[in-house]
Amino acid sequence: MIDRHISVAIPAMDELETLPLTLADLQRQRYRDFSVHICVNQPDSWWSDGDAGHQAVCRRNASLIQWLQDGVEGLEIHVMDCSSPGCGWSGKQHGVGQARKRLFDAVSSEAVSEAGLLVSLDADTRIDADYLRRLVSTFDACPSPDAVAAPYYHRLTGDEVVDRPLLRYECYMRHYLLQLLRIGSPYAFTALGSAMAFTCRAYRRAGGMAPLQGGEDFYLMQKFAKTGHIALRLQGGTGADEVLVFPSGRVSRRVPFGTGPAVAMQPAGQAVRYPFFAPSGFDAVAETYSLFPTLYERDVETPMSAFLRRQLATGDLWGPLRRNHTSPQRFVRACRERVDGLRILQYLRSRPDGILPDCALADFTNETLSRLDDFRNTLLRQEMMLR
Repeated sequence: MIDRHISVAIPAMDELETLPLTLADLQRQRYRDFSVHICVNQPDSWWSDGDAGHQAVCRRNASLIQWLQDGVEGLEIHVMDCSSPGCGWSGKQHGVGQARKRLFDAVSSEAVSEAGLLVSLDADTRIDADYLRRLVSTFDACPSPDAVAAPYYHRLTGDEVVDRPLLRYECYMRHYLLQLLRIGSPYAFTALGSAMAFTCRAYRRAGGMAPLQGGEDFYLMQKFAKTGHIALRLQGGTGADEVLVFPSGRVSRRVPFGTGPAVAMQPAGQAVRYPFFAPSGFDAVAETYSLFPTLYERDVETPMSAFLRRQLATGDLWGPLRRNHTSPQRFVRACRERVDGLRILQYLRSRPDGILPDCALADFTNETLSRLDDFRNTLLRQEMMLR
């Protein structure tokens, strides 16, 4: 029998109010073979930099550590103290990416079984009582995935100032994923640190995680897409039952991009930072991928060739790959790894005709929240059909 012990990894900074709710959801889990690993963190300099706000965070983190050390009924909790004086972050390595890396590395190095699961959550994420059980069923399925990008859903807050940009951002993510699914991209996943899981074996094979201050979840999932298989659906559910993870939609400026900063922006600002890309750009990516077998035999121009020559600063895009990969299958795989999720996003941004105006999808500035929520739910249904 496969050992599927789950290690739930949660970074926490100033989460004294929200983390107890996440832990309460873990207390209700139907699957019980799991432990919880929490990294309470902030820069060490915050204790003495004279900033009253920073010092208040330090004190609340200290209270959180004490509360966790007192114990939470029904949960095996391991606390990683990156917050107490002398234990916090120093230098450039800090933030949620560093916290996740510390947690993932520690759990992976101590795991008894490579088949054990790492489940990544945020300290303000809510989950269904069946989430861990459904994850285990998904990893036990055949073929077994290396990672899961779980279906997610942002619950509205009731505050229009927050909910309007939240809906716009979620629609952006769902529209982007829908287009990647439509063209069969190997990078068709939405990377949310609060809604991903993977085996210890996959994490080690991918070489671990980079300690970035933002986007660390995307780059890790991209590694899994290159080294294995990412599942987008959970076993044992249909329709609305698919969505078991509910990330927070609160405003946050702790990271350079993601849900928190996006919600802090108005739709006009989001339209610049998070545009809806035209389907024609994705079609060009699909055509480029379809030419990879031909490129093994000879050079041909692809829709992305000019962009790639500029981006990679080379006139010989495919020659080195042919020399290093002597079979068509390995060559095509190397091409797919080169034209990865990041390159696709960069290419779409580079196209002068590649961006749709928001009004082509919905009026995110003036439409009622109810209508925008309906549109979000329509995109979700389409997405679940293609996942």
